[in-house]
Amino acid sequence: MINKGPLQPSLLSELEHLSKEQLRRLLSDHLTRRKLGLYWESDAIARDAALNANLVFPRRVEAWSHCPTPETPCPNLVIEGDNFDALRLLGATHRGRIRVIYIDPPYNTGNKDWVYNDHYVGPNDRWRHSQWLEFLFRRLSLARDLLAPDGVILVSINDENRARLELLMDEVFPGRRLGSIAWRTRQGSNADQQCFLSVDHEHVLAYGNPGFSFNGFAKSYEMYGNPDKDPRGDWRTSDLTLGYSWKERPNLYYPLLDPASGVSYPPNPDRVWVYASQERLKRGQTVQAKTMEEFIELGQILFPSNDQRVETWPTLDALLAAIDAGDVPKSGRTPLLRRDLPDLEFWVGRPVGFGRPQFKRYKADLRNQTQPLSSWLVPRFEDGDYEADNSFITGTNQEGARIVAEIFGDRAFNYAKPLSLIKGLLKQATRPGDIVLDFFAGSGTTAQAVLELNAEDGGNRRFILCSSTEATEKTPDKNLCRDITAERVRRVMQGYGGKEGLGGSFAYLQLDLIEPADLAFEASPEHAMQLLGLRELHAAIPPGHGPVRQIAGDARLAVLACFDVDENAIDTLAAWSAERLAVYSFRPDTVRHLLEQRGITVNSYSLNDALRRGQVTSQNQ
Repeated sequence: MINKGPLQPSLLSELEHLSKEQLRRLLSDHLTRRKLGLYWESDAIARDAALNANLVFPRRVEAWSHCPTPETPCPNLVIEGDNFDALRLLGATHRGRIRVIYIDPPYNTGNKDWVYNDHYVGPNDRWRHSQWLEFLFRRLSLARDLLAPDGVILVSINDENRARLELLMDEVFPGRRLGSIAWRTRQGSNADQQCFLSVDHEHVLAYGNPGFSFNGFAKSYEMYGNPDKDPRGDWRTSDLTLGYSWKERPNLYYPLLDPASGVSYPPNPDRVWVYASQERLKRGQTVQAKTMEEFIELGQILFPSNDQRVETWPTLDALLAAIDAGDVPKSGRTPLLRRDLPDLEFWVGRPVGFGRPQFKRYKADLRNQTQPLSSWLVPRFEDGDYEADNSFITGTNQEGARIVAEIFGDRAFNYAKPLSLIKGLLKQATRPGDIVLDFFAGSGTTAQAVLELNAEDGGNRRFILCSSTEATEKTPDKNLCRDITAERVRRVMQGYGGKEGLGGSFAYLQLDLIEPADLAFEASPEHAMQLLGLRELHAAIPPGHGPVRQIAGDARLAVLACFDVDENAIDTLAAWSAERLAVYSFRPDTVRHLLEQRGITVNSYSLNDALRRGQVTSQNQ
């Protein structure tokens, strides 16, 4: 997609005010734009400015949190604020720690479903598509660095914008595309038809780091058995052919001889043998698997029993007559001997079997113990119409609306994704101890899915939800994050509508933005405690008081924050019951010196550096 006008005011008049580093950045961006792929109007300088505009600090709001045991750290988080700022914060605390990111971003439908630069983006906005792409690019670029080495990001999108988003994802996550999952959003409708098409499906784009794989479904082993008491264990019969014709794979088109009976079996001209013959290999040539002869020697080629039909044609004319009459071995309805096939003379004067050899496949030789996840999700209303075992079955958007109504008593949130969809995706993508992030949290379906999975398998998955208030000039008191996102999670934990609660807790965090120059004046001990707690424990820590507070640790190592370096604080540190101390303070050298005077070795760190770490970057996005 190419737009020719500037998204931001022209930089030409500002060039003389740019630094050398900014000019180099601008030139680099201009030169590297000429490439195959997606192109949209953006401003690299504006990106860097937004990224480094200020520092982001979390502040725990106890009244809106749900912590039945407030004295313990809380790993589940609901973060209120612009998700760009929330991702900047998480970049300083959770980089490389998130196993699964699921998001359902705005779909750029033109229905004022999203805000960019404090303004709703409507259908008549000239740069709507560029603004949408830039909006997502900035957030996805930050999210990329949060993923664990075996992490994955799953992104919901409608059919209209799938192509744009997929190209954008290729830009942000090069080489990491896993595929696209399609699911039915409704049973079919006459609404919104475009001439003849009713769009009843959406997509989930999956991009994963190299170590990621879906969990898949457990394979059924009912077809395996061991009737012949084979010492190699259970086995089943399997096809011995490959989906290529004899012209495509001539080296795999050869007669197969049963050395025990002397009966030969013609190959299928439309499906050649899957294994090579030793006689067809060139000198020095090797094969990935064993040769057909080796499998025969191992007893893994199952030839038909002695009661099969066996024919011997004494002359070529007799063979041709049988071919014309259709009285030759077949695979299904496919005759295995035809006039147009080569080397028909080979079959003259030798016994030819009408049965088909099969392969003896051992359970112990299976490379994967699971069935892979299909890219097509089965709608619940079509369950039973598919033969695939263990299919991923999901509800429609109607399910999402129904569950929201059950929780709140009315339709408090529109367009909620079905719980079965998110729960199924997380069941496939997570393990019991993973962290799940949703930075377009909406009604909080992702948190409910995490809680239900934990209840089913005893797991300890944790969630981080990011949502905004969506307040406007007309609705200044609106707070979607507090009243919908967090409230849904609270009711699911406590129980609703006669349903038993799933238990658990979450901390509600608001974001405060502080200019770097004002850090020493505006950053509070609460800011420092929560930031360090998120970094050290990946959890929100309980509120505390006093000049010295514990962030993490045990009897061997205590991680502490010291906000007032005075005699009382030093006495407290000196008396702390831990073998080793790691202390953050605004005067690290003084703390180290005073404690060493008392014979106490301490790792003393700058609190000022710790608050800045990971938040200001010159990295090109």
